[in-house]
Amino acid sequence: MKLFRSRRFDASHRHRQIYSAYEIAYSVIDLLAAVLFIVGSVLFLDDATVKAGTWLFIIGSVFFAGRPAVRLARELHLAGLGDEGQQDRAEPGSASNRAGS
Repeated sequence: MKLFRSRRFDASHRHRQIYSAYEIAYSVIDLLAAVLFIVGSVLFLDDATVKAGTWLFIIGSVFFAGRPAVRLARELHLAGLGDEGQQDRAEPGSASNRAGS
């Protein structure tokens, strides 16, 4: 099983759906991490809010650590679907199923 193959996401309709869902999750995590770092940076400007800023940096770091975890989960999920084109042939109502009936 080869991971991070460049065209695996386009092997079938199901592959594209799964890839899109993981890309949304990745983007949300990325955005949240960036927002936490920005707000944490602003909180560092006042001595009274440094502790809150520190916690936001820690939480943002956890989000940034989640990014590669999402990518790895996506690749494992796509790899588990099988080879290219295999999913399309198995989908009900696909052209290959109708031709074979």
